[in-house]
Amino acid sequence: MPLPDELSYTDGAQVACGFGTCYEALEKIGISGNDAVLVTGLGPVGLATLMLAKALGARTLIGVDVVPERIELAKKMGLVHHSLPFDERTLDLVRELTGGQGCERAIDCSGKEDARRLAVRATRKWGKIALVGEGGSISFNPSPDLLHDQKTIHGSWVTSIWLMEDLVERLVAWKLHPEALVTNRFPLEKADDAYRLMADGRCGKVAVVFDEELR
Repeated sequence: MPLPDELSYTDGAQVACGFGTCYEALEKIGISGNDAVLVTGLGPVGLATLMLAKALGARTLIGVDVVPERIELAKKMGLVHHSLPFDERTLDLVRELTGGQGCERAIDCSGKEDARRLAVRATRKWGKIALVGEGGSISFNPSPDLLHDQKTIHGSWVTSIWLMEDLVERLVAWKLHPEALVTNRFPLEKADDAYRLMADGRCGKVAVVFDEELR
């Protein structure tokens, strides 16, 4: 796939995994200016989801995580209107922030059971949920949590070539750069340090890059 001159290699690398993954999910559930959007899990994929949902015109963006550094990063980057820690009050807070109704759209990027359940329960009637985070499990009460409110859950995994081509075109039009999520860069010989930092979960995207991109 040709990389436009406007995008860097670090931008392009994230189109295939990360931005492409969440773009696929957002296309499935649809985002418009009518929507309050909840994202659970503010790692690189969650931050990318917020960035794209904002570009697609979502009226309210709410992010939830258990890691304070990720909550602060989402705020610092201006990707959320509300960034919340996860605890027993989070569901009530999301409903308060949405006039008691819940969000029109929710995307779980954490793969954690409690976060997935929050995404389902914090979605309003006729709303749509996308599960993107890998692993884990989920349990909920189908009748009150899903059936009675006519909600829809979509599973979404990676993306297609044609949607990546569409995403690249849109990134240029929106003047968006995925590399804005990169908080740390490492040369190839320090890849072990890069993986160690990423596993700690207290940063944004970590990139292993060539010398000319180190700064």
